Amino acid sequence: MKKIYLIRHAKSSWDDPGLSDIERPLNHRGLRDAPFMSKMLKGKNVTPNKLISSPANRAFTTATYFAKELNIPEQAIVIRKEVYHAYPEEVLNIIRNLSDNDDTILLFGHNPCFTSLANQFSTEYIPNVPTCGIVAVEAEVKRWTDFEKNGKLTAFYYPKQYL
Repeated sequence: MKKIYLIRHAKSSWDDPGLSDIERPLNHRGLRDAPFMSKMLKGKNVTPNKLISSPANRAFTTATYFAKELNIPEQAIVIRKEVYHAYPEEVLNIIRNLSDNDDTILLFGHNPCFTSLANQFSTEYIPNVPTCGIVAVEAEVKRWTDFEKNGKLTAFYYPKQYL
């Protein structure tokens, strides 16, 4: 069984117009939601082999909250520049090339890509994966190269379900 959790970054700040998009930090709500959602995911007994993040500050910061909660060193978060401004096919290419030794991956990134990907694996239309939303996709496969055609959305969590 292979599982991937697509985690959209928590809410970011637009307060400093001098910052580039990639540098934007989390805002107050993001700083509340990221720790909350990481605790929620830990409560579901998710034990990832790897965390992969976009290089954007807001995505990486979100990933650090999950790493801390799941007792994974921050240095173990793998930054993949192609996740930033990615099209679904680019993220699927990352998934296809994951190590078959890893069964559970947390992938931190952005919309509109993550909503498009969620809908590729879902039987019901998802209009939007909100900030700090988590989409779980599972496949009964041994190799990541087989994941795409067998993956099914199994869970969808987001902060407003709880807060």
